[in-house]
Amino acid sequence: MDFLSIILIIFGLALFETVSSVDNAIINAQVLSTMGEKAKKWFLTWGLLVAVFVVRGALPWLIVWAVSPGLGPVGSLTATFSGDPRVTESIESSAPMLLIAGGVFMIFLFFYWLFLEPKYYGLIGEKFIHSQGVWFYAIISILLSIIVWLALKVNPLLAFGAVLGSTLFFITHGFRENAEKVEKQLEGKSGAITDTSKVFFLMVIDATFSLDGVLGAFAFTLSVPLILLGNGLGAVVVRQFTVSNIERIKKYVFLKNGAMYSILILGVVMLLEAFGFHIPSFVSPIATALIVGYFFMKSRKAMI
Repeated sequence: MDFLSIILIIFGLALFETVSSVDNAIINAQVLSTMGEKAKKWFLTWGLLVAVFVVRGALPWLIVWAVSPGLGPVGSLTATFSGDPRVTESIESSAPMLLIAGGVFMIFLFFYWLFLEPKYYGLIGEKFIHSQGVWFYAIISILLSIIVWLALKVNPLLAFGAVLGSTLFFITHGFRENAEKVEKQLEGKSGAITDTSKVFFLMVIDATFSLDGVLGAFAFTLSVPLILLGNGLGAVVVRQFTVSNIERIKKYVFLKNGAMYSILILGVVMLLEAFGFHIPSFVSPIATALIVGYFFMKSRKAMI
């Protein structure tokens, strides 16, 4: 992997982590506004360390280790930089299961947003599709059936990976729906809930929202150190938005659209790679930059 590719991957990871965490930053800012200065400072300092090093650092490492247990903890961390052919073979044999799980998760996430989430309509057809929300579960069920059927022809473990991806989607979806309810309770009963409870709530929310960025990161690279660096930079930017620029970020109404279309592209890339298609490493970061850039400019025009 050459230096330019590494820089491009880190940039793409940081950008994707930033735009995909805008909702997380907004929730954080709203809850933090109801907290005392001491608790707020504690969360912004120690919560950042947990978000970057524990969640966004440990989670991709644990995922690689889980799908390639033979590598061991150290091998899972340094696998993509190792010259050992046995390590390379282990990564190549286990990567499809990881990629198909992440791809299914990302594509389901996109369709949920497209069919069911309230949004600013950024492209032609979004309003119509949103009005057909009743079809969401039928479409993802059919899509999962097709993916599993194709995967079974290749490897039963690949099919299991697809089912695992859908399971992760519904688990995190349940957590997020519950988080929205808790957030409204916190806004309405700010004096009745302790700052300690709010801090723990925000840390759980951070962990839940980070799954998008962590799984999507594998569309950029399988290198855990690069994922840690890129996602970590994105997490720092999100924290900065939370502290000082959240009201301005809210005005960029189509940023969420950019994040979700990026998620769709990354999900498709992961599925294609899981089925053996070679996608150049520059595709994911460049596609993310172009999509986010388009919706960023569209948001600026809407503000004028």
